[in-house]
Amino acid sequence: MTFASVLLLISIACFVGAALLGSPNARERRHRRKQASAKRVRHVLTTIAHSGQQLAYLRKIDPFVFEELLLDAFEQHGYQVRRSHRYSGDGGIDGVVFKHGQKHLIQAKRYSGHIQLAHVRQFEALVSQHQCSGLFIHTGRTGKQSRELTLRCPGIQMISGQRLLAFLAYRSTPTTAGAPAPYHQLSTERHL
Repeated sequence: MTFASVLLLISIACFVGAALLGSPNARERRHRRKQASAKRVRHVLTTIAHSGQQLAYLRKIDPFVFEELLLDAFEQHGYQVRRSHRYSGDGGIDGVVFKHGQKHLIQAKRYSGHIQLAHVRQFEALVSQHQCSGLFIHTGRTGKQSRELTLRCPGIQMISGQRLLAFLAYRSTPTTAGAPAPYHQLSTERHL
């Protein structure tokens, strides 16, 4: 083996190593694409005049983009955000946010109809297991049983409809038991 061929092999190995170490893996690239899409969705929402049309638009976006849209909004509201490392198989936790020393689990659901009571029950169990509060954020309709369940569970808040749109537009922020809101409350009700 000549000196030139050894030098060539070393150069190739260095290039491949740098490419592998310096480039993000597929999961990281996917997260970045979804985050970029979430920023575009936020912009599109500002161009839609009516709240019903805004909710209809949110119901059609990619569910992972919806998650990123919410987490981005939490960051904009001053929360520290811990994103899940993957979108599916996340154990039912789409993100974790922290503010004023309190931990809040996030469950994001993009529904077109009524939310599923089973999803709310599963989230209630997760919140209880983690001994913190939780925000169940969705684009659908909250049925009577789901509403009653969250009223019995003071650690869970349901955020949807006008309250969701106000949060995304930075007009209000969700609060959970004991966590002060830096912005005015849109409503004193726990469900909108």
